[in-house]
Amino acid sequence: MNIETIGTNAGTVWTALNTAEALGVKQIKKITKLKDKEVFAALGWLAREGKINIDVDPADEKECIVSLTQVC
Repeated sequence: MNIETIGTNAGTVWTALNTAEALGVKQIKKITKLKDKEVFAALGWLAREGKINIDVDPADEKECIVSLTQVC
């Protein structure tokens, strides 16, 4: 996996998040059809750019809920 692929996957994940208020990592994987490592690399890219929020799911502390940051 190279930087270009990670950037492309980040765009795919961003698009999925843009269609929903928030998604769990499992939902992101299902929607994007990306593998675990591809999803996590893409989330890291988006987090580094400050484009997403990551919170723990109160119903399942092993699951993360991801949403886009709100730009004012």
